[in-house]
Amino acid sequence: MELRRTLQSPGNAAAAEVRALGPWFHNLHLPDGTQTAPDHPLGDFPAFKWRDIAPLLPADLTGARALDIGCNAGFYSFELARRGAEVLGIDVSDHYLRQAEWARARVGLDARVRLERRQVYELAGRPERFDLVLFMGVFYHLRYPLLALDIVARHADDLLVFQSMSLPGHEVAGDTRGLGLDDRERLAAPGWPRMAFIEHELAGDPTNWWLPNQACVEALLRDVGFEVIARPHDETYLARRVARPADGPLARLREDELRAACGREAP
Repeated sequence: MELRRTLQSPGNAAAAEVRALGPWFHNLHLPDGTQTAPDHPLGDFPAFKWRDIAPLLPADLTGARALDIGCNAGFYSFELARRGAEVLGIDVSDHYLRQAEWARARVGLDARVRLERRQVYELAGRPERFDLVLFMGVFYHLRYPLLALDIVARHADDLLVFQSMSLPGHEVAGDTRGLGLDDRERLAAPGWPRMAFIEHELAGDPTNWWLPNQACVEALLRDVGFEVIARPHDETYLARRVARPADGPLARLREDELRAACGREAP
């Protein structure tokens, strides 16, 4: 109750600015004690997710480069910057980027956090590489999710934190190789990697396009060269780079498709 009174106090300058910048999806805890969304329907979001993720990431990220895709108001970007990382946060929402820019100055991280209005697909034409990439709460909002994941994977050199709203169930098939034309019933078996397409909307949001199951998330991450090493929170995966696409006809075909999809000329 005390925090709520602080936020609503007409004499609190920060609270007035918070209200003017609302609504907020990230509940940021500002240095003066003000919270940006103390009555968030999910609770202290995303702090409660970060508490599970944080112990699995290096405590000292000095010299590391981090990318926060769909950075919203900047909660994760700020946490990584506090550990010493140089962070690029991107989002498509001007509303959330205004919040992040305002909060960045409040928490004193202007020098370590860069913010840009970018679609994830726009990363295809950029040369930067990152030691740590956060790709959370974005995948299921994308019309072209595998294209986006291919692009993201090419920018992630080591760790990837991936989160997606998912289908119910945690079954994972042991081996999905060797599928023949007469084996297609296996595709409907529990644990087979699959995504559900949402034709209209989910929870009133028409940008919720796809829901993968856990088996699909793990298979997708393997496909782009990552191994899941932890599941710090439901629907959240920590993965490490283990391979890049080997040279060969299939790898070249994938590169050609990616280049064509992104409107890039062959080198």
